[in-house]
Amino acid sequence: MKKMLALVVAGLMAALATVASAANREGEFSVSPVIGGYTYDGKQHLETSPVYGARFGYNFTKEFGVEALFDYVHPESTLTDKKMDMYRYGGEMLYHFFPDNTLVPYVAAGYAGLNFDNIQPRGAFDYGVGLKWFLFDNLALRGDVRHILYKSGGINDTTFNNVEYTIGAYIPFGGTARVVKAVEAPAVPAPVPEAAPAPVPEAQLEEIPAAEPTPGHYKYCITLHIEFDINKTDIRPEYNDEVAKAGDFLKKYPTTTAVIEGHTDNVGTPEHNLELSQRRAESVVNYLVEHFGIERSRLTPKGYGLTRPVADNSTDEGKQKNRRMEAIIDCAFDVKEIQPTERLCMSLQMEFDTNKADIKPSYRDEIAKVGDYMKKYTTTTAVIEGHTDDVGGYEYNMKLSQERAENVVNYLVVNFGIDRSRLSAKGYGYTRRIAYNTTAEGRQKNRRIDAVIDCVIKK
Repeated sequence: MKKMLALVVAGLMAALATVASAANREGEFSVSPVIGGYTYDGKQHLETSPVYGARFGYNFTKEFGVEALFDYVHPESTLTDKKMDMYRYGGEMLYHFFPDNTLVPYVAAGYAGLNFDNIQPRGAFDYGVGLKWFLFDNLALRGDVRHILYKSGGINDTTFNNVEYTIGAYIPFGGTARVVKAVEAPAVPAPVPEAAPAPVPEAQLEEIPAAEPTPGHYKYCITLHIEFDINKTDIRPEYNDEVAKAGDFLKKYPTTTAVIEGHTDNVGTPEHNLELSQRRAESVVNYLVEHFGIERSRLTPKGYGLTRPVADNSTDEGKQKNRRMEAIIDCAFDVKEIQPTERLCMSLQMEFDTNKADIKPSYRDEIAKVGDYMKKYTTTTAVIEGHTDDVGGYEYNMKLSQERAENVVNYLVVNFGIDRSRLSAKGYGYTRRIAYNTTAEGRQKNRRIDAVIDCVIKK
């Protein structure tokens, strides 16, 4: 019993690092294995014992549902060493509060039969409270407490008061998808008609000048588009150069302004995503202010949450594209043409098999490009970042990700003669995922190497 409870508690603690998404859905079926304790009325002279059970539910609406239940208890008498088997089977009605939230409290009441070995079965009423904590669309943790009342029968006909308390998993399937309501635009009053002005004689036609740019006058524009990790607001290192280009542009043309738009995928509530998208936009604004000295008054952060997707949220790839920031930056005019600096950059992304740290032969050509680049440009350095999926414990994945990063460093040292002082290995475990670990495809993308390598400026 203690070992099983410890496993459940460990699952609760591990879930704190998981992205949560709500919630109760209409037309949803569910299965819930549960474990806990069962305390008997003192008049029954039975020890508090472990209870094992299952629940099978259906939601008629987001708020109202029913569950069939089955429990098994094997209590021991406090007067003798005798043990008995007790079975409880029946059903309950449930009413959920705040069904669209990650945490969903509810009340329950029902009726069940009780069987004690060869004793005549009894009918029992129960009522109580519960709480569901949604970790994913298809998984939640639950906790329940029930007060159970029934009569002993016979001459005395005593009323017994028992208490059952359980924790377990809530596994839903089916049901209607959550619908995000579109934000309606405010009604605009119809314009008041004005009196038509008196006609003005047209001016004489003039020759239209040729549609050519003014000699020596050039228009310069820049865009900025970056993506984010799940539920994160920090700027990935690989986007530092892109943000730097925007920062340099805004510094060179001090009259320009920018609107920084933040966006999210559809995982989580609309309220959470709106707040997350606003924080993503503000993160980029703060970066431009702190690293490039751009006046904050020239930058406007705006979060749109999940309301403006650019890809299908039903796939991991689509969700990644929707977790983004887009900058709308003014164009600038200059009187002379700028000769842009040539920037040479190199990147490395590679994936691993489950629980493996060895480099696949298919990636050797990619690593060779990095090795040749760093041999040619001897001042460059690189940080090799290792990552994992969430299968296994935290310490195990930190060690595995570090080993993956070190294997790439060793490969570059041994095969290309890169000085080890120019390379550093850093393992992040499962803390920086770029896809959801709920699918095999997502876990494969998270088992990866990302290399942050210096760019070379050629003038």
